[in-house]
Amino acid sequence: MERDCVHRYGPSGFKLYRLPMLRRGKIVGVLGRNALGKTTMAKILAGELVPNLCGEGGGSREEVVRQFRGTELQTYFSELYGGKLKAVHKIQYIELIPLYLKGTVGEILKKAGVKEELARRLGLDKLAGREVDKLSGGELQKLAIAAALSKDVDVYIFDEPATHLDIVERMKVADAVRDYTQNKYVLVVEHDLTVLDFLADNIVIVYGKPGAYGIVSHPSGAREAINEYLAGYISSENMRIRDRPIKFELRPPERKSGKAARLVEWEDLYVDLGGFQLEVSASYIAKGEVVGVVGPNGIGKTTFLKVLVGELKPLRGAVNATPRVSYKPQYIRDIAVKSQDVPVGLWLAQQVGDYSENPIWPDLNSGFNLAPLLERRMGELSGGELQRVVVASALLKKADLYVLDEPMAYLDVEQRITVARTIRRIIEESEVAALIVEHDIAMLDYMSNAIMPFIGEPGVRGGSPGPTDMRTGMNMFLKWADASFRRDVRSGRPRLNKPGSALDREQKERGELYYV
Repeated sequence: MERDCVHRYGPSGFKLYRLPMLRRGKIVGVLGRNALGKTTMAKILAGELVPNLCGEGGGSREEVVRQFRGTELQTYFSELYGGKLKAVHKIQYIELIPLYLKGTVGEILKKAGVKEELARRLGLDKLAGREVDKLSGGELQKLAIAAALSKDVDVYIFDEPATHLDIVERMKVADAVRDYTQNKYVLVVEHDLTVLDFLADNIVIVYGKPGAYGIVSHPSGAREAINEYLAGYISSENMRIRDRPIKFELRPPERKSGKAARLVEWEDLYVDLGGFQLEVSASYIAKGEVVGVVGPNGIGKTTFLKVLVGELKPLRGAVNATPRVSYKPQYIRDIAVKSQDVPVGLWLAQQVGDYSENPIWPDLNSGFNLAPLLERRMGELSGGELQRVVVASALLKKADLYVLDEPMAYLDVEQRITVARTIRRIIEESEVAALIVEHDIAMLDYMSNAIMPFIGEPGVRGGSPGPTDMRTGMNMFLKWADASFRRDVRSGRPRLNKPGSALDREQKERGELYYV
């Protein structure tokens, strides 16, 4: 195995083994946990980092080309280092963009050579007059993707292109990446299984021990690789990476409707925030329900959550019960700012008491790798580390209703599975409920037994019928989004249909857009 070692950080530092083979005209996806070397791999393939081949003095470009002789990577690196291939790398941490770019979106689009058609396609034309430092995470992500797609290069590398984007935007970005990178080398690192499945032709799985070593698997077709990942066993490597498989429901679950089962109810709600109006029909959340909340950004999902937890008073209507609520807000950086000098372990104890005695602590601790963070200060945490700590604190609290706004952002697939499994465990073991706003359709599908769709005109008006059964709610949302999903026969997971495909047309004619 040591002869496969590509790069090492220091004498006893992290090691990366093997690299994915890039092929012209094919999109290669990368799937795996954080801290296994995915970003290192992206930098190497972009030519930003010359791998040291785990030698003492560091490798040279000539040594790298020799190391991969007889493979397609020999030709790739030879052309990359010889200047015959040009690469663009869309970085993971798009929050850093305002530190390096100043001016309006329009000015930057012009400087980057972004065509009007692409700007319009990604909704950037409406932001032309906005200063870059005033953009949201999702807007920065679309700007970075548009700039990358506009470069006349041979190699496109996208590190987590779906982060901060809503479901509709993820579909638009995935479509644009496919259309603008034809006959090029493309690498996509992504944690959203639906996006990766839709985009990639082949996928490599990265496994190993986070922070110690990462191994790149041999490539498989996208469907097969994701199914093996969910099953927890990579057949080409004869390697078990998880002790339990992830299985999805093939049929929509029914909702509980009896009065006794209702945990919280509300009347018809109307909220007016000046430039934005929200209407939500009278409905309820039942005990034992995990209600997934689905809809684009700027449609009122977070506004509704604030009404539900009592942070915002509607103009009309009221919430008719006050259950104990554990609330994880969408934006969490101010939590770290307020408690920046407080050690993580002490902060958790302040929030939830003796968390180590909680029966779900062992699962959260292992799934989120929290133990190494407990001595660190809150202000020192990265976005992903902070998210893990704040989500853990919300799940460790004793509550009747768990309200989590985008808990999967910054998390890798395994951590997302930990969130989903922990939520299901809490709900199944107690007479409580959860309301989860999330853009990762696969995870939403895995943990939800009811759905609350929001549709309308983002930034202007939004509306929702309240929680419904999964079939009704997803059909309503997907009709509005003009999309359809099929089910994978082996794993049951939802798979996005290509727009205009035979299956897409057939499902739209039947009005069955989610359960086939």
